[in-house]
Amino acid sequence: MPPTPPSPRVRRLIRQGAETALNPRPEWLAELDAATLAGETRRPIADDPVLSAGLRRVNRANLLRWAAANVADPGAPVPAAPDGEEQRLIARDIVRRGLDESALDSYRAGESVAVRLWTRIACSLTTDPEELRELLEVSLRSVSEFVDASVAAMSALLRAERAALTGSSHAERLHAVALLLDGAPIAQRVAEARLGHPLGGEHTAAVLWTDDPDADLGQLDRAADLLAAAAGRPRTLVVMASAATRWVWTAARPDPDLLRAGLDRLPAARIALGSTASGVNGFRRSHLDALTAQRMLARLGSVQRLASHDEVELVALLTQDLEQADRFVSRTLGALDGAPAEAVRAYLAEQCNAARAAARLFTHRNTLLRRLARADELLPRPLAERPWEVAAALEIRHWRGQQP
Repeated sequence: MPPTPPSPRVRRLIRQGAETALNPRPEWLAELDAATLAGETRRPIADDPVLSAGLRRVNRANLLRWAAANVADPGAPVPAAPDGEEQRLIARDIVRRGLDESALDSYRAGESVAVRLWTRIACSLTTDPEELRELLEVSLRSVSEFVDASVAAMSALLRAERAALTGSSHAERLHAVALLLDGAPIAQRVAEARLGHPLGGEHTAAVLWTDDPDADLGQLDRAADLLAAAAGRPRTLVVMASAATRWVWTAARPDPDLLRAGLDRLPAARIALGSTASGVNGFRRSHLDALTAQRMLARLGSVQRLASHDEVELVALLTQDLEQADRFVSRTLGALDGAPAEAVRAYLAEQCNAARAAARLFTHRNTLLRRLARADELLPRPLAERPWEVAAALEIRHWRGQQP
């Protein structure tokens, strides 16, 4: 038997609360995202910038869908979102990463946060115990049914994507790469036959991706071609890890200046380069280093679109605890900013050679020296006393997307 419709008064209260939920506070969204990405079972999603960004978009879409439906018809059942492009993309990405339905635990974690936030809203709408009881009974049943329907719909999409992928040449290559990256006992000649790519010699891996859900994904394929061209067009392996991610290996290291110039024509694409290493172990190591660089950019919220592991290895280590890293930067740099900070970063990068630092900044040596003197006034302690700490703090700030 269908549940009894809510009373007119409770319908008005649900509509009022749903209008509040349509304009969620930033801290509510942050709490929702943190819950849906927390825990060991969801670590593969949290560690992947493309998957985690997709999940955050789905979180917001589901929240707004439920709220809008309850503004229009308070207390009525809310169907799951139709199979739109966003849902299909995240399902495809989950399957291509080798994940299963355990990834859907994030919906339940999100439900727990949503219930807590909605209860807080509901308690602010009425002080009448009976109204509050009815309001929560109706609305929490609606939330639970909506999440159940959403999980069922996404599970169906996962099954469909898995069926579509099974048996394809792409699936075979991705599976071979996954075995190599996991260190599984697959013979080198077997892996080479599946990949159509030699595993001896040197490898430089790269992760290509986009954060823009509306981007032309063809830019990633053009970025893979750019990477090969910047490396002198050696043998190159390209694997579609997801709709918005490509894994690439080249037999020569790409020229970073050519990459930067080419990326100007591909505004949606981002590239993280790994180290250069040899053999099967080098194939794996270089890819893991590229992932480290990619995840560091995501963790820092960096706007940088090209990063290589050798540039960011220290910053990646120093920013594992982002809050602590920010305190270190603040304590170390004090008021240092702008042109004096830029001068210090160039001076330290050029091993404290003022002439080379001035050339790097396209400025006169005397101008550089004046900026360095001003930097000593702005720093909490003179540069000469803590050059390595200042260098590290400036690198963290640079990769955070702040100036310099």
